[in-house]
Amino acid sequence: MSIMKKTIQIIGSGFSSLSAACYLAQAGHRVSIYEKNSTVGGRARQLKKDGFTFDIGPSWYWMPDVFDRFFADFDKKTADYYHIDKLDPAYKIFFDDDIITIGDSMEKICAEFERIEKGSGIKLNKFIKKAQNNYGIAVNKILYNAPGISPLELVTKDTVKRLDQFFKTISHEVRKNFSNPKLISTLEFPSLFLGAKPNKTPSFFSFMNYADFGLGTWHPRGGMYEIIKAMEALAIELGVEIHTNHPVDKIVVDNGKATGLVTKDVFVESDIVLSGADYHHSETLLDEKHRQHSEAYWDKKVFAPSSLLFYIGLDKKLKNTEHHNLFFDADFEKHAEEIYDEPQWPSHPLFYANVPSKTDPSMAPEGHEALFILMPIAPNIEDTPELRDQYLKKIIERFEAKTKQSIQNNIIFNESFCVEDFKSEYNSYKGNAYGMAMTLMQTAFLRPKLKSNKVENLYFTGQLTVPGPGVPPSLISGKLTSELIQKLLDKC
Repeated sequence: MSIMKKTIQIIGSGFSSLSAACYLAQAGHRVSIYEKNSTVGGRARQLKKDGFTFDIGPSWYWMPDVFDRFFADFDKKTADYYHIDKLDPAYKIFFDDDIITIGDSMEKICAEFERIEKGSGIKLNKFIKKAQNNYGIAVNKILYNAPGISPLELVTKDTVKRLDQFFKTISHEVRKNFSNPKLISTLEFPSLFLGAKPNKTPSFFSFMNYADFGLGTWHPRGGMYEIIKAMEALAIELGVEIHTNHPVDKIVVDNGKATGLVTKDVFVESDIVLSGADYHHSETLLDEKHRQHSEAYWDKKVFAPSSLLFYIGLDKKLKNTEHHNLFFDADFEKHAEEIYDEPQWPSHPLFYANVPSKTDPSMAPEGHEALFILMPIAPNIEDTPELRDQYLKKIIERFEAKTKQSIQNNIIFNESFCVEDFKSEYNSYKGNAYGMAMTLMQTAFLRPKLKSNKVENLYFTGQLTVPGPGVPPSLISGKLTSELIQKLLDKC
């Protein structure tokens, strides 16, 4: 039986939207993407200035198997589009009195742990083996097979055996095995990619530690935007039409069915509407009676942090730094409280410095360095030029002190991005940077649904829905939504 082609309009062009577009076009449908900004990529955009290249959004390439799996679904390889290099060291962590270097193998990492705390290397091997088992279950048996429709999706013989891991936290699991504060912070760090505090994240999600130590940290030559360019090229090859500079003003509903959207005052008819834009914003494109969630619902949810970001061009090469650098010379718990519990600008923040030109010469002119700085902050807090300048000064002073070099007089330019930019550029709810946090009560079927329960033929994808925040989950989210749509169409 031949498949009847349907017209599918997609809002937004981030990882999840491009993923869904590719799968739906492969299935034979007429797919169009409408992106409000001038380039595709959603939050994964790129800044080019004076010979420098910065990834505006995601800068960590973890879980390479998920990217490989995506392209393999189209009989392609990542290598057909871009080249990745495994980083060694993967990253460096600056503490008050020491520096921990995470190498590119378990042998190197265990040796570093052993240097810090005698006997911790053996414990780490056991911890990562458990995390590896969780990773296999999470990726192969849950993430690709759980569209968030029913709690039964999580009930397998493997998860039943690990039920306690959904009710204990990563903090509990880490602190049960390790006592050194620096090692604890190192092992709790990957949970931040899930947008939640380690003491609120189920210990099952230790699979992120395997993604970190087991699979390693990689870098696509030319930056993370190379992935977006690859997905865009694949989508176009499959017949997807992409319209940039086309903000969507309304999702049109007729007799309880989504019938199209309005962009630039033009109605575009559609059989299916799929939004990969911010979920809260997507619902504001509907008349209130068609929205699934109230403002009170969204306000009660735990959102991942926002960020203060700086993109800095330097006219010198940096010393004593790696491609990825974490500055944990501050109180981890205090900073977390100032994000989640008592939202305010942090008193002594942790921050992250990305220097991609350390390993990728294409990211900066010769003899220069591209420096990207990220400081997590509470969503929806006050954002002014004065506050941005104040924190840039603090961070630069800390960076100089910890890396033992001066850079203040070597700054050619700096550009910033913060709460108000996340709102205006991405329609991000409260200006969050990573979507909805992955807490126990915001996991799987407890997250906002991929399919609207009020409007027929209306779907959602992305980091506020299933499976969760991060680039690999967004790729999977697009696949899950496309499968739900195809199931609906197969019944027609």
